[in-house]
Amino acid sequence: MMRSTPTPGSFVSSTRAVALVLAAFALAGAAGCSGSKSDGGAKGAGGSVEVPNPLTNPNDGPPAGNQNAEATCDVPAEAGLADVSSPRTVVGTGTPASCTSAAVIAAVAAGGVVTFDCGPDPTTIMLDATAKIFNDTGPDIVIDGGGLVTLSGSGNHRILYMNTCDPDQVWTTDHCQDQDHPRLTVQNITFVDANSKSESEYDGGGAIWVRGGRFKLVNTRFFAGVCADTGPDVGGAGVRVFSQYQGAPVYVVNTTFGGADGYGNTCSNGGGLSSIGVSWTVVNSLFSHNHAIGIGGNPSQSGTPGGGSGGAIYNDGNTMTLSLCGTRIEHNDVTTHGSAIFFVSNDHSGDIRIDRSVITNNTGGSWYPTYPQISNHDDTPIVVTDSVIQ
Repeated sequence: MMRSTPTPGSFVSSTRAVALVLAAFALAGAAGCSGSKSDGGAKGAGGSVEVPNPLTNPNDGPPAGNQNAEATCDVPAEAGLADVSSPRTVVGTGTPASCTSAAVIAAVAAGGVVTFDCGPDPTTIMLDATAKIFNDTGPDIVIDGGGLVTLSGSGNHRILYMNTCDPDQVWTTDHCQDQDHPRLTVQNITFVDANSKSESEYDGGGAIWVRGGRFKLVNTRFFAGVCADTGPDVGGAGVRVFSQYQGAPVYVVNTTFGGADGYGNTCSNGGGLSSIGVSWTVVNSLFSHNHAIGIGGNPSQSGTPGGGSGGAIYNDGNTMTLSLCGTRIEHNDVTTHGSAIFFVSNDHSGDIRIDRSVITNNTGGSWYPTYPQISNHDDTPIVVTDSVIQ
């Protein structure tokens, strides 16, 4: 359950003070990042090729987006790439060593458009803390990795956080649960080895946690992220979202969650995405080899910790729409419900729309009243066109 809406304030938090110190530190050329070109798979004994490890070789992983023939959908104008021609901050000065954890955290705290200059080769930046959005640094905030940058949670923490109702990130309106900013775009970047298991107040969202404003993903990849192992509602090993402005959808475009064996994401629910009361428009994207490992569903069955639903996507709430176009969901698994999709509209007002998509070979679970691999109330409207669900 979300907490009640706070009273607005205008103080500068201690978190921001730390961020400003980090900014000065980064500008002074502080070292401490791990940035290196991927070395690819190595040959083991006997000449066999080892499977690339997403934690050390994320750029050897599956590409962003669905590469299969069904990925033919047009991208809505507002869902496309954001303009990054005039960045507020450029992380790095042309070398991997200049792209530090401190520099990333400071750049995200400063807001506006953030780009990277870590050299010409793929670079992984090991973050030593979560990068946090401040709500008064937009209204438009863009984080663009240029197709070369991977942000790693180092197996210890979430990578990116935005919350319009968190006073530490500055309240900017008296209706934080329904405001039009910040408008955050994350594009051309990879998230790897994120871990939000230690989060209690704002749980789930292994790599990214968002509440309020607007949010979209374009050309992104999520590998080997985790959130809580159990719990009836906690979810989103990749991303968890709440309270988008006026119920507008979150756009997920040309994005990959998992994509191959060993690269998948794992949480109690929602191996890729999780939300409460949020609509999604997912275009030309891929969800595969993700896992929902909780046990007992929601509400949790007696004697169980709950969870285990939505191998790829977990939707809960009231009036909301899940729209898939040109998207493939395959080889995900669950223990309880919705091996591909778990969609429960509490007031029975939500709907699902599936166009030019493939949902196949997802395993586990039960409660499939309309289509295999999709758990929903039997009165949930599901419109399917030019798609395969089997």
